[in-house]
Amino acid sequence: MAKVVITDDEAAILDLITKFCRGQGHEAIPCQTGSQGLAAIREHKPELLIVDLRIGETDGMDVIKQCRHESPSTAIIMITGHGSVETAVEAMRLGAFDYLTKPFELPDLKRTMDQALGGKGITVPVTAATSNLPQSSKIIGGSGVIQRILGIIHRVADNDSPVLLEGEFGVGKQLLARALHEASSRNGGPFKAIQCSALPPDLLEAELFGHGSPQNSIFTRTRGGTIHLGEIDHLPMRIQAQLNAYLEHAQPGMNGGSGLPCRLVTSTTAHLEDAIREGKFREDLYYKISVVPIVVPPLRERREDIPLLVEHFLREHALRVGGTMKKMEHYAQEFLERYPWPGNISELRNSVERAIAMAEGSTIKPADLPSKVTQKIEATTETTAVSSEPRTRLPIGSTLDDFVRSQEKLFINETLKFNNGSREKTASMLGISIATLYRKMELNVERRTTT
Repeated sequence: MAKVVITDDEAAILDLITKFCRGQGHEAIPCQTGSQGLAAIREHKPELLIVDLRIGETDGMDVIKQCRHESPSTAIIMITGHGSVETAVEAMRLGAFDYLTKPFELPDLKRTMDQALGGKGITVPVTAATSNLPQSSKIIGGSGVIQRILGIIHRVADNDSPVLLEGEFGVGKQLLARALHEASSRNGGPFKAIQCSALPPDLLEAELFGHGSPQNSIFTRTRGGTIHLGEIDHLPMRIQAQLNAYLEHAQPGMNGGSGLPCRLVTSTTAHLEDAIREGKFREDLYYKISVVPIVVPPLRERREDIPLLVEHFLREHALRVGGTMKKMEHYAQEFLERYPWPGNISELRNSVERAIAMAEGSTIKPADLPSKVTQKIEATTETTAVSSEPRTRLPIGSTLDDFVRSQEKLFINETLKFNNGSREKTASMLGISIATLYRKMELNVERRTTT
Protein backbone atom coordinates (compact mmCIF):
# COMPACT_ATOMS: atom_id res chain seq x y z
CA MET A 1 0.00 0.00 0.00
CA ALA A 2 1.25 3.49 -0.85
CA LYS A 3 0.23 7.00 0.08
CA VAL A 4 -1.03 8.82 -3.00
CA VAL A 5 -1.81 12.53 -3.12
CA ILE A 6 -4.23 13.36 -5.96
CA THR A 7 -4.55 17.03 -6.98
CA ASP A 8 -7.18 17.99 -9.55
CA ASP A 9 -9.77 20.78 -9.56
CA GLU A 10 -12.31 18.72 -11.55
CA ALA A 11 -14.43 17.10 -8.85
CA ALA A 12 -15.56 14.19 -11.03
CA ILE A 13 -12.01 13.24 -12.08
CA LEU A 14 -10.69 13.72 -8.54
CA ASP A 15 -13.41 11.47 -7.14
CA LEU A 16 -12.87 8.82 -9.82
CA ILE A 17 -9.09 8.61 -9.31
CA THR A 18 -9.49 8.64 -5.51
CA LYS A 19 -11.95 5.74 -5.56
CA PHE A 20 -9.78 3.85 -8.01
CA CYS A 21 -6.64 4.27 -5.88
CA ARG A 22 -8.47 3.15 -2.75
CA GLY A 23 -9.83 0.19 -4.67
CA GLN A 24 -6.22 -0.72 -5.47
CA GLY A 25 -5.41 -0.79 -1.76
CA HIS A 26 -3.63 2.59 -1.60
CA GLU A 27 -4.17 5.41 0.89
CA ALA A 28 -5.54 8.19 -1.32
CA ILE A 29 -5.50 11.85 -0.24
CA PRO A 30 -7.67 13.97 -2.59
CA CYS A 31 -6.93 17.69 -2.99
CA GLN A 32 -8.89 20.12 -5.16
CA THR A 33 -6.45 23.05 -5.01
CA GLY A 34 -2.72 23.43 -5.43
CA SER A 35 -2.28 24.72 -1.89
CA GLN A 36 -4.12 21.72 -0.49
CA GLY A 37 -1.91 19.43 -2.55
CA LEU A 38 1.29 21.05 -1.28
CA ALA A 39 0.05 20.88 2.31
CA ALA A 40 -0.71 17.17 1.88
CA ILE A 41 2.75 16.57 0.41
CA ARG A 42 4.39 18.25 3.43
CA GLU A 43 2.24 16.33 5.91
CA HIS A 44 2.19 12.85 4.39
CA LYS A 45 5.42 12.63 2.33
CA PRO A 46 3.56 10.42 -0.18
CA GLU A 47 5.14 7.78 -2.38
CA LEU A 48 3.16 9.13 -5.36
CA LEU A 49 1.71 12.45 -6.49
CA ILE A 50 -0.89 12.55 -9.27
CA VAL A 51 -1.30 16.18 -10.35
CA ASP A 52 -3.27 17.94 -13.07
CA LEU A 53 -1.44 20.46 -15.22
CA ARG A 54 -4.06 23.12 -14.45
CA ILE A 55 -5.52 23.27 -10.94
CA GLY A 56 -7.78 26.30 -11.02
CA GLU A 57 -5.47 29.30 -10.78
CA THR A 58 -2.47 27.12 -9.86
CA ASP A 59 0.06 25.82 -12.37
CA GLY A 60 0.73 22.12 -11.85
CA MET A 61 4.36 22.76 -12.79
CA ASP A 62 4.74 24.85 -9.63
CA VAL A 63 3.35 21.96 -7.57
CA ILE A 64 5.86 19.59 -9.18
CA LYS A 65 8.77 21.92 -8.47
CA GLN A 66 7.71 22.34 -4.85
CA CYS A 67 7.14 18.60 -4.44
CA ARG A 68 10.66 17.95 -5.70
CA HIS A 69 11.90 20.31 -2.97
CA GLU A 70 9.60 19.14 -0.14
CA SER A 71 9.62 15.39 -0.86
CA PRO A 72 12.35 14.36 -3.34
CA SER A 73 11.48 10.64 -3.13
CA THR A 74 7.87 11.16 -4.26
CA ALA A 75 7.14 9.80 -7.75
CA ILE A 76 5.04 12.15 -9.88
CA ILE A 77 2.48 11.49 -12.62
CA MET A 78 1.22 14.50 -14.57
CA ILE A 79 -2.30 14.58 -16.03
CA THR A 80 -2.78 16.84 -19.02
CA GLY A 81 -4.97 17.57 -22.02
CA HIS A 82 -3.75 16.78 -25.55
CA GLY A 83 -2.98 20.42 -26.20
CA SER A 84 -0.57 20.58 -23.25
CA VAL A 85 1.69 17.65 -24.06
CA GLU A 86 4.64 19.99 -24.57
CA THR A 87 4.35 21.17 -20.96
CA ALA A 88 3.98 17.59 -19.74
CA VAL A 89 7.24 16.64 -21.42
CA GLU A 90 8.85 19.63 -19.73
CA ALA A 91 7.45 18.33 -16.42
CA MET A 92 9.30 15.07 -17.00
CA ARG A 93 12.49 17.04 -17.37
CA LEU A 94 11.78 18.47 -13.93
CA GLY A 95 11.51 14.98 -12.52
CA ALA A 96 7.98 13.72 -13.21
CA PHE A 97 7.92 9.97 -13.87
CA ASP A 98 5.38 10.05 -16.70
CA TYR A 99 2.23 11.76 -17.91
CA LEU A 100 -1.27 10.72 -18.97
CA THR A 101 -3.39 12.64 -21.48
CA LYS A 102 -7.12 13.12 -20.98
CA PRO A 103 -9.23 11.16 -21.55
CA PHE A 104 -7.25 8.23 -20.16
CA GLU A 105 -8.35 4.75 -19.18
CA LEU A 106 -8.10 3.23 -15.73
CA PRO A 107 -5.93 0.28 -16.84
CA ASP A 108 -3.41 2.83 -18.21
CA LEU A 109 -3.52 4.74 -14.92
CA LYS A 110 -2.92 1.53 -12.99
CA ARG A 111 0.04 0.49 -15.15
CA THR A 112 1.63 3.94 -14.89
CA MET A 113 1.10 4.00 -11.11
CA ASP A 114 2.60 0.52 -10.70
CA GLN A 115 5.64 1.52 -12.76
CA ALA A 116 6.08 4.76 -10.83
CA LEU A 117 5.81 2.93 -7.51
CA GLY A 118 8.30 0.29 -8.61
CA GLY A 119 5.76 -2.52 -8.75
CA LYS A 120 4.13 -1.78 -5.39
CA GLY A 121 0.68 -1.81 -6.93
CA ILE A 122 -1.85 -4.38 -5.77
CA THR A 123 -3.60 -6.23 -8.58
CA VAL A 124 -7.33 -5.64 -8.32
CA PRO A 125 -9.60 -6.13 -11.35
CA VAL A 126 -11.26 -3.03 -12.78
CA THR A 127 -14.96 -3.30 -11.98
CA ALA A 128 -18.00 -1.53 -13.36
CA ALA A 129 -17.86 0.85 -10.40
CA THR A 130 -14.42 2.07 -11.44
CA SER A 131 -14.83 2.10 -15.20
CA ASN A 132 -16.57 5.43 -15.72
CA LEU A 133 -14.08 6.77 -18.24
CA PRO A 134 -15.03 6.07 -21.88
CA GLN A 135 -13.68 2.92 -23.47
CA SER A 136 -11.80 4.56 -26.31
CA SER A 137 -11.05 1.26 -27.99
CA LYS A 138 -14.71 0.42 -28.63
CA ILE A 139 -15.19 0.54 -32.40
CA ILE A 140 -18.75 1.40 -33.44
CA GLY A 141 -19.75 0.35 -36.93
CA GLY A 142 -21.53 -2.40 -38.79
CA SER A 143 -20.48 -1.46 -42.32
CA GLY A 144 -18.60 -3.98 -44.39
CA VAL A 145 -15.47 -1.84 -44.56
CA ILE A 146 -15.25 -1.47 -40.77
CA GLN A 147 -15.80 -5.19 -40.30
CA ARG A 148 -12.98 -5.91 -42.76
CA ILE A 149 -10.66 -3.54 -40.88
CA LEU A 150 -11.51 -5.20 -37.58
CA GLY A 151 -10.82 -8.55 -39.20
CA ILE A 152 -7.35 -7.36 -40.24
CA ILE A 153 -6.69 -6.05 -36.74
CA HIS A 154 -7.52 -9.38 -35.14
CA ARG A 155 -5.43 -11.28 -37.67
CA VAL A 156 -2.30 -9.18 -37.08
CA ALA A 157 -2.86 -8.43 -33.38
CA ASP A 158 -0.16 -10.81 -32.16
CA ASN A 159 2.15 -10.14 -35.06
CA ASP A 160 4.76 -7.56 -34.06
CA SER A 161 4.93 -6.06 -37.55
CA PRO A 162 4.48 -2.25 -37.59
CA VAL A 163 1.04 -1.02 -38.65
CA LEU A 164 0.33 2.20 -40.58
CA LEU A 165 -3.19 3.69 -40.33
CA GLU A 166 -4.10 6.13 -43.10
CA GLY A 167 -7.20 8.31 -43.11
CA GLU A 168 -8.66 11.79 -42.69
CA PHE A 169 -8.83 13.65 -39.39
CA GLY A 170 -11.51 12.32 -37.09
CA VAL A 171 -12.01 8.88 -38.65
CA GLY A 172 -10.90 7.07 -35.48
CA LYS A 173 -7.28 6.11 -36.15
CA GLN A 174 -6.31 6.28 -32.47
CA LEU A 175 -9.34 4.17 -31.56
CA LEU A 176 -8.15 1.54 -34.01
CA ALA A 177 -4.61 1.72 -32.62
CA ARG A 178 -6.06 1.14 -29.15
CA ALA A 179 -8.22 -1.71 -30.46
CA LEU A 180 -5.13 -3.33 -31.98
CA HIS A 181 -3.35 -3.06 -28.62
CA GLU A 182 -6.23 -4.55 -26.65
CA ALA A 183 -6.73 -7.40 -29.13
CA SER A 184 -3.09 -8.41 -28.74
CA SER A 185 -1.19 -10.34 -26.09
CA ARG A 186 0.45 -7.00 -25.24
CA ASN A 187 -2.78 -5.67 -23.71
CA GLY A 188 -1.32 -6.07 -20.24
CA GLY A 189 1.37 -3.54 -21.13
CA PRO A 190 1.10 0.24 -21.53
CA PHE A 191 -0.47 2.05 -24.46
CA LYS A 192 1.06 5.45 -25.19
CA ALA A 193 0.26 7.93 -27.94
CA ILE A 194 2.17 10.93 -29.28
CA GLN A 195 0.89 13.41 -31.85
CA CYS A 196 4.02 14.32 -33.79
CA SER A 197 2.58 17.73 -34.73
CA ALA A 198 1.91 18.66 -31.08
CA LEU A 199 5.53 19.03 -29.97
CA PRO A 200 8.36 21.25 -31.18
CA PRO A 201 11.22 19.24 -32.74
CA ASP A 202 13.57 19.34 -29.73
CA LEU A 203 10.95 18.11 -27.28
CA LEU A 204 9.69 15.52 -29.75
CA GLU A 205 13.21 14.19 -30.20
CA ALA A 206 13.72 14.04 -26.43
CA GLU A 207 10.41 12.25 -25.91
CA LEU A 208 11.10 9.68 -28.62
CA PHE A 209 14.73 8.91 -27.85
CA GLY A 210 15.19 9.83 -24.20
CA HIS A 211 15.75 12.89 -22.04
CA GLY A 212 19.52 12.47 -21.97
CA SER A 213 19.23 8.71 -21.50
CA PRO A 214 17.84 5.93 -23.75
CA GLN A 215 16.13 4.50 -20.69
CA ASN A 216 13.83 7.52 -20.72
CA SER A 217 12.76 7.05 -24.34
CA ILE A 218 9.09 6.41 -24.94
CA PHE A 219 9.99 3.09 -26.58
CA THR A 220 11.59 1.90 -23.34
CA ARG A 221 8.81 3.28 -21.14
CA THR A 222 6.27 1.47 -23.35
CA ARG A 223 8.11 -1.86 -23.07
CA GLY A 224 5.74 -4.77 -23.49
CA GLY A 225 2.96 -2.53 -24.82
CA THR A 226 2.05 -0.42 -27.84
CA ILE A 227 3.12 3.04 -28.96
CA HIS A 228 1.03 5.07 -31.41
CA LEU A 229 2.83 7.84 -33.29
CA GLY A 230 0.08 9.99 -34.78
CA GLU A 231 0.55 12.41 -37.69
CA ILE A 232 3.84 10.73 -38.60
CA ASP A 233 3.89 12.88 -41.75
CA HIS A 234 4.71 15.88 -39.51
CA LEU A 235 7.95 14.27 -38.31
CA PRO A 236 10.89 16.55 -39.29
CA MET A 237 13.38 15.00 -41.72
CA ARG A 238 16.13 15.05 -39.08
CA ILE A 239 14.00 13.01 -36.66
CA GLN A 240 12.84 10.76 -39.51
CA ALA A 241 16.49 9.84 -40.02
CA GLN A 242 16.91 9.10 -36.30
CA LEU A 243 13.77 6.99 -36.19
CA ASN A 244 14.83 5.09 -39.30
CA ALA A 245 18.22 4.35 -37.74
CA TYR A 246 16.57 3.31 -34.46
CA LEU A 247 14.23 0.89 -36.22
CA GLU A 248 17.08 -0.41 -38.38
CA HIS A 249 19.24 -1.11 -35.34
CA ALA A 250 16.35 -2.80 -33.51
CA GLN A 251 15.65 -5.32 -36.29
CA PRO A 252 16.38 -8.88 -35.09
CA GLY A 253 19.74 -10.05 -36.40
CA MET A 254 20.83 -6.54 -37.38
CA ASN A 255 23.77 -5.34 -35.28
CA GLY A 256 22.68 -7.61 -32.48
CA GLY A 257 19.18 -6.13 -32.42
CA SER A 258 16.50 -8.12 -30.64
CA GLY A 259 13.45 -6.23 -31.91
CA LEU A 260 11.53 -3.24 -30.60
CA PRO A 261 10.55 -3.38 -26.92
CA CYS A 262 6.99 -2.45 -27.95
CA ARG A 263 4.55 -2.63 -30.86
CA LEU A 264 4.77 0.35 -33.21
CA VAL A 265 1.60 1.78 -34.76
CA THR A 266 1.78 4.97 -36.82
CA SER A 267 -0.94 7.02 -38.47
CA THR A 268 -1.17 9.78 -41.02
CA THR A 269 -3.72 12.03 -42.70
CA ALA A 270 -1.41 12.56 -45.67
CA HIS A 271 -0.60 10.12 -48.45
CA LEU A 272 2.97 9.20 -47.55
CA GLU A 273 3.76 7.97 -51.05
CA ASP A 274 2.98 11.48 -52.32
CA ALA A 275 5.14 12.92 -49.54
CA ILE A 276 7.99 10.64 -50.64
CA ARG A 277 7.74 11.90 -54.23
CA GLU A 278 7.79 15.48 -52.91
CA GLY A 279 10.89 14.76 -50.85
CA LYS A 280 9.07 15.29 -47.53
CA PHE A 281 9.22 11.73 -46.21
CA ARG A 282 11.95 9.10 -46.25
CA GLU A 283 11.18 6.12 -48.43
CA ASP A 284 13.23 3.71 -46.30
CA LEU A 285 11.33 4.78 -43.16
CA TYR A 286 8.01 4.39 -44.99
CA TYR A 287 8.72 0.72 -45.74
CA LYS A 288 9.69 0.08 -42.12
CA ILE A 289 6.49 1.51 -40.63
CA SER A 290 3.99 0.29 -43.27
CA VAL A 291 4.43 -3.47 -43.11
CA VAL A 292 0.67 -3.70 -42.46
CA PRO A 293 -1.06 -0.66 -44.06
CA ILE A 294 -4.72 -0.04 -43.19
CA VAL A 295 -6.76 2.65 -44.94
CA VAL A 296 -9.61 3.99 -42.78
CA PRO A 297 -12.41 5.44 -44.96
CA PRO A 298 -14.17 8.72 -44.14
CA LEU A 299 -17.62 8.64 -42.56
CA ARG A 300 -19.31 9.83 -45.77
CA GLU A 301 -18.25 6.54 -47.40
CA ARG A 302 -19.85 4.42 -44.68
CA ARG A 303 -23.09 6.24 -43.89
CA GLU A 304 -24.69 3.06 -42.59
CA ASP A 305 -22.52 3.49 -39.47
CA ILE A 306 -24.03 6.91 -38.65
CA PRO A 307 -27.18 5.65 -36.84
CA LEU A 308 -25.05 3.33 -34.68
CA LEU A 309 -22.65 6.14 -33.82
CA VAL A 310 -25.46 8.58 -33.02
CA GLU A 311 -27.10 6.08 -30.67
CA HIS A 312 -23.75 5.42 -29.01
CA PHE A 313 -23.10 9.14 -28.44
CA LEU A 314 -26.62 9.66 -27.04
CA ARG A 315 -26.19 6.75 -24.63
CA GLU A 316 -22.65 7.78 -23.70
CA HIS A 317 -23.82 11.30 -22.80
CA ALA A 318 -26.70 9.99 -20.70
CA LEU A 319 -24.37 7.70 -18.76
CA ARG A 320 -21.85 10.49 -18.25
CA VAL A 321 -24.34 13.00 -16.82
CA GLY A 322 -26.58 10.44 -15.15
CA GLY A 323 -29.67 11.51 -17.06
CA THR A 324 -32.23 9.96 -19.37
CA MET A 325 -31.04 9.14 -22.86
CA LYS A 326 -32.54 11.53 -25.42
CA LYS A 327 -33.93 10.30 -28.71
CA MET A 328 -33.17 11.57 -32.19
CA GLU A 329 -36.32 12.40 -34.13
CA HIS A 330 -36.60 10.57 -37.45
CA TYR A 331 -36.38 13.77 -39.49
CA ALA A 332 -33.30 14.96 -37.57
CA GLN A 333 -31.72 11.56 -38.14
CA GLU A 334 -32.26 11.99 -41.88
CA PHE A 335 -30.25 15.21 -41.84
CA LEU A 336 -27.42 13.51 -39.96
CA GLU A 337 -27.31 10.72 -42.51
CA ARG A 338 -27.31 13.12 -45.50
CA TYR A 339 -24.63 15.49 -44.24
CA PRO A 340 -21.12 14.76 -45.69
CA TRP A 341 -19.25 15.11 -42.33
CA PRO A 342 -15.94 16.64 -43.42
CA GLY A 343 -14.79 16.34 -39.80
CA ASN A 344 -15.86 12.68 -39.69
CA ILE A 345 -16.67 10.99 -36.38
CA SER A 346 -15.28 13.85 -34.29
CA GLU A 347 -17.61 16.33 -35.99
CA LEU A 348 -20.57 13.97 -35.64
CA ARG A 349 -19.90 13.58 -31.91
CA ASN A 350 -19.71 17.36 -31.43
CA SER A 351 -22.93 17.88 -33.40
CA VAL A 352 -24.80 15.33 -31.31
CA GLU A 353 -23.47 16.94 -28.09
CA ARG A 354 -24.64 20.34 -29.32
CA ALA A 355 -28.08 18.98 -30.25
CA ILE A 356 -28.44 17.40 -26.79
CA ALA A 357 -27.66 20.75 -25.18
CA MET A 358 -30.11 22.65 -27.40
CA ALA A 359 -33.04 20.21 -27.18
CA GLU A 360 -35.73 21.38 -24.78
CA GLY A 361 -37.41 18.02 -24.31
CA SER A 362 -36.47 14.37 -24.55
CA THR A 363 -36.51 14.39 -28.38
CA ILE A 364 -33.93 16.07 -30.59
CA LYS A 365 -35.46 17.86 -33.57
CA PRO A 366 -33.87 19.26 -36.75
CA ALA A 367 -33.96 22.78 -35.28
CA ASP A 368 -31.63 21.55 -32.50
CA LEU A 369 -28.94 20.49 -34.96
CA PRO A 370 -26.11 22.82 -36.04
CA SER A 371 -27.17 25.02 -38.95
CA LYS A 372 -24.42 23.60 -41.16
CA VAL A 373 -26.06 20.16 -40.91
CA THR A 374 -29.44 21.48 -42.02
CA GLN A 375 -28.01 23.63 -44.80
CA LYS A 376 -29.75 21.55 -47.49
CA ILE A 377 -32.95 23.48 -46.88
CA GLU A 378 -31.06 26.74 -47.23
CA ALA A 379 -29.47 25.48 -50.44
CA THR A 380 -32.92 24.71 -51.84
CA THR A 381 -34.09 28.24 -51.05
CA GLU A 382 -31.00 29.74 -52.67
CA THR A 383 -31.50 27.63 -55.80
CA THR A 384 -35.07 28.87 -56.08
CA ALA A 385 -33.91 32.45 -55.73
CA VAL A 386 -31.78 32.23 -58.85
CA SER A 387 -34.17 30.11 -60.89
CA SER A 388 -36.72 31.25 -63.43
CA GLU A 389 -39.62 30.73 -60.98
CA PRO A 390 -41.47 33.93 -59.96
CA ARG A 391 -40.29 35.40 -56.69
CA THR A 392 -42.13 37.49 -54.14
CA ARG A 393 -41.46 41.14 -54.94
CA LEU A 394 -42.56 43.99 -52.71
CA PRO A 395 -42.83 47.60 -53.88
CA ILE A 396 -40.56 50.20 -52.35
CA GLY A 397 -42.40 51.66 -49.40
CA SER A 398 -43.49 48.28 -47.98
CA THR A 399 -42.77 47.82 -44.30
CA LEU A 400 -40.03 45.62 -42.93
CA ASP A 401 -42.73 43.40 -41.40
CA ASP A 402 -44.18 42.86 -44.87
CA PHE A 403 -40.75 41.80 -46.16
CA VAL A 404 -40.15 39.43 -43.22
CA ARG A 405 -43.58 37.83 -43.70
CA SER A 406 -42.98 37.38 -47.43
CA GLN A 407 -39.63 35.69 -46.79
CA GLU A 408 -41.24 33.52 -44.11
CA LYS A 409 -43.84 32.45 -46.65
CA LEU A 410 -41.16 31.64 -49.22
CA PHE A 411 -39.16 29.65 -46.67
CA ILE A 412 -42.22 27.68 -45.52
CA ASN A 413 -43.20 26.87 -49.10
CA GLU A 414 -39.69 25.72 -50.00
CA THR A 415 -39.55 23.56 -46.88
CA LEU A 416 -42.91 22.05 -47.80
CA LYS A 417 -41.55 21.23 -51.27
CA PHE A 418 -38.45 19.70 -49.74
CA ASN A 419 -40.68 17.47 -47.60
CA ASN A 420 -43.02 16.57 -50.46
CA GLY A 421 -45.88 18.52 -48.88
CA SER A 422 -45.65 16.93 -45.44
CA ARG A 423 -46.79 19.60 -42.97
CA GLU A 424 -45.84 17.53 -39.94
CA LYS A 425 -42.28 17.05 -41.16
CA THR A 426 -42.07 20.72 -42.18
CA ALA A 427 -43.16 21.90 -38.72
CA SER A 428 -40.56 19.65 -37.13
CA MET A 429 -37.77 20.92 -39.38
CA LEU A 430 -38.74 24.54 -38.72
CA GLY A 431 -38.83 23.96 -34.97
CA ILE A 432 -42.45 25.06 -34.59
CA SER A 433 -45.65 23.28 -33.64
CA ILE A 434 -48.04 22.00 -36.29
CA ALA A 435 -50.63 24.50 -34.98
CA THR A 436 -48.20 27.38 -35.51
CA LEU A 437 -47.49 26.17 -39.03
CA TYR A 438 -51.21 26.04 -39.83
CA ARG A 439 -51.66 29.52 -38.38
CA LYS A 440 -48.83 30.93 -40.47
CA MET A 441 -50.16 29.24 -43.58
CA GLU A 442 -53.62 30.71 -42.94
CA LEU A 443 -52.07 34.16 -42.50
CA ASN A 444 -50.28 33.75 -45.79
CA VAL A 445 -53.50 32.78 -47.53
CA GLU A 446 -55.32 35.79 -46.08
CA ARG A 447 -52.51 38.08 -47.13
CA ARG A 448 -52.59 36.76 -50.71
CA THR A 449 -56.39 37.26 -51.00
CA THR A 450 -56.34 40.83 -49.65
CA THR A 451 -53.45 42.30 -51.66
